[in-house]
Amino acid sequence: MTQTRKGSLIEAVANILVGFGVALISQLIIFPAYGVHVPLSTDLAITGWFTLVSLVRSYCIRRWFNKLIKKATA
Repeated sequence: MTQTRKGSLIEAVANILVGFGVALISQLIIFPAYGVHVPLSTDLAITGWFTLVSLVRSYCIRRWFNKLIKKATA
């Protein structure tokens, strides 16, 4: 069974949204513990950039594995 591109994107987006929340909360806790104090807007921007990178990475890996599975079952 293969996953559609749309299905891959939906899964990746859901995964990334959860990751966004975890990353933002982590930054709000960890940055001050190391003496890094930035405004919330900077935390959101940093989290946003890493989230975008993660979304692209997750989608590409999902499609790559899907292609490998499809080849193996053909």
